Amino acid sequence: MDLPHSVLWVGSEGGMEADLVMRAEVPFEAIPAAGVHGVGLTRLPGNAWQLWQGYQASRRILRRFQPDVMFFTGGFVAIPMALAGRKIPSVLYVPDIEPGLALKTLSRLASKIAVTEDDSHAYFPGHSNIRLTGYPTRPDLQYWSRESAQEFFGLDAKLPTLLVYGGSKGARSINRALLVHLPALLEEMQVIHLSGQLDWQEVEAARGQLTAEHALRYRAYPYLHKEMGAALNSADLVLSRAGASSLGEFPMLGLPAILVPYPYAWRYQYVNAQFLVRHEAAVMIKDENLPEQLLPTVFGLMRDPARRQRMQQSMHSLARPQAAIQIAELLLELTTAREKGSEA
Repeated sequence: MDLPHSVLWVGSEGGMEADLVMRAEVPFEAIPAAGVHGVGLTRLPGNAWQLWQGYQASRRILRRFQPDVMFFTGGFVAIPMALAGRKIPSVLYVPDIEPGLALKTLSRLASKIAVTEDDSHAYFPGHSNIRLTGYPTRPDLQYWSRESAQEFFGLDAKLPTLLVYGGSKGARSINRALLVHLPALLEEMQVIHLSGQLDWQEVEAARGQLTAEHALRYRAYPYLHKEMGAALNSADLVLSRAGASSLGEFPMLGLPAILVPYPYAWRYQYVNAQFLVRHEAAVMIKDENLPEQLLPTVFGLMRDPARRQRMQQSMHSLARPQAAIQIAELLLELTTAREKGSEA
């Protein structure tokens, strides 16, 4: 892939982003990094040492690559790089509505802040350069029509389709609640289930217990990459966690959602879900209530096409399809300003 500007992605050692970045043919380097907030005393010295090593590695990378601008989306891996490059202009992007501690810390060093929704402004009092951009989505998600997506999975166009997933690693509570109710759901709908690798053996075992008729309506995968657009475009309803992508991908496609915030991710997913519920684009189930509420909630929405239509319209109204372009423009603005400053 030819890029008009030189780009280098810096991630954490052993992080899952390495494979995704390399798939996009973007140069990648890893640095040591670890969190220190909320870490027990036994781990604190080791994590602090990793951050120091990450800082030194960041300095070496910056001396070699000499960037005109830096772009951060949070995570503890960004801290050593931001400190090492604190004199370089930077854009901080806030994917979730409520920023994590790393993003709040980085905001003090950022030249500009890009946010997914206006609600994020409240978390950066006093910062004068905040731009509402929306959540950047992958272009390939829109390559699929509903017809081509259904054909890819071999789905029956006359039956509604439920998409269930919990991210690249899956979501155990969602997987297990779904598997318990799977036969009942498959009586009325088709299910595309992305389980993640950790629970894949359980999913295969459950699939083997289905009747032949139910098995024809069930599509299970550990994960999808390029085919994710087909899964999203096939669905009439999605059951998922409430990560930051739910603020971008579901609005882009106008996909009504049942959101189950991950209970151990501080408040971030809960705040994201609350935002979409407030806009009547989604409903929320707490993780601990999922076994009892999954079936009636799914049936309630699938049997009420008029409500799903209203949710679809509300969800689509939140879409910001130019998000990636607007973030790129912020980066170019800083690059241009720096070049003009060096010429003066």
